Amino acid sequence: MIILDGSHLEGGGALVRVALALSALTGKEFKVINIRAGREKGGLKAQHLQAINALKQICAAETNEIELGSTELYFKPGKVKKGIYEIDIGTAGSITLLLQALLLPCLFAPGKITLKIKGGTCGLGQASVDYLQNILLPQLQRFVEKIELKIIRRGYYPQGGGEVLFSISPKFKLREYENLNQLLEDLNFRTAKIKLIEQGQLEQIRGIINVSQELAEKEVAERIKKSAENSLKELNAPLTIRTEYSQTLSIGGEIVLWAIFSHKGKVDFDNPVILGADTLVDKTKSSEQIGKEAAQELKTEIRSETAVDKHLADQLIQFMALLPGSELKASTITNHTLTNIYVVEKFLKVGFKAENNQIKVEEIT
Repeated sequence: MIILDGSHLEGGGALVRVALALSALTGKEFKVINIRAGREKGGLKAQHLQAINALKQICAAETNEIELGSTELYFKPGKVKKGIYEIDIGTAGSITLLLQALLLPCLFAPGKITLKIKGGTCGLGQASVDYLQNILLPQLQRFVEKIELKIIRRGYYPQGGGEVLFSISPKFKLREYENLNQLLEDLNFRTAKIKLIEQGQLEQIRGIINVSQELAEKEVAERIKKSAENSLKELNAPLTIRTEYSQTLSIGGEIVLWAIFSHKGKVDFDNPVILGADTLVDKTKSSEQIGKEAAQELKTEIRSETAVDKHLADQLIQFMALLPGSELKASTITNHTLTNIYVVEKFLKVGFKAENNQIKVEEIT
């Protein structure tokens, strides 16, 4: 059985989520101790519990008795089943962080999987659903027939109430192979490796500003947009930022920006270079400050001359591991990224090398 120490490096919840995903894919059971030992309030949070409960449905997993704050988890997966699954985090717990535990095994399900998830659509210390939709999912198209995220309702901290519909139509179905190794062999033969090294030429910048309806009177979205646009003008790239007001349980919002690059005038659809940045609406900051902050973050990523932003790097680790020979160059290698590498190397016969902001993965024979 695989034993993991939850206090490793950043000591957060990513270790649990990535372990759940890899366990459900590989069929290997694991135990994790010292869960989220690096956080002020350690142990499992609502989104971790719901991820585990969802996997109990999706792959008939077995666990020890767990509750909010549990610091140990034993997890034994069964086989992934297709179907429609409804998950309610019950708080503003992150929908995207929950998906980090479910996405990988669902890519190789025996048929279409649809997840109806309620929770938080953006928040502190997490990628928002818009980031997932526009920056991560384009990298995962290589694995599936179709992958789609629809945002039904926005949900902000503290009450949540957001809702998404996430669907995957698999191309490679694990049950059609004798074992995981056969699937991985076929995957490597028929799928483009993840190669994200050179940034290329900036083609365009896109963005979305989503805020609560209550902020419409003060034109918060429009002011954020104008500020971001003014800050990004110097890049001389076509710029499209849309605004959206929504009825929400809690007042909040976010701006998400992403820059799309090409090589010799063509966007590489196998390995699209898309850099992202975001800033939450915060009552202690002016709308102008929020717009400028997001723009500055995006400009910093662009000036790094790398092909992956610091947040995408850690999210891609578990998918890179399926395609040895994959490599990326990120603006920063975070402890999140290194933690995810630690987990992946426990489950799969691969080794990562991370230096000079470049990450490579190779098969260990």
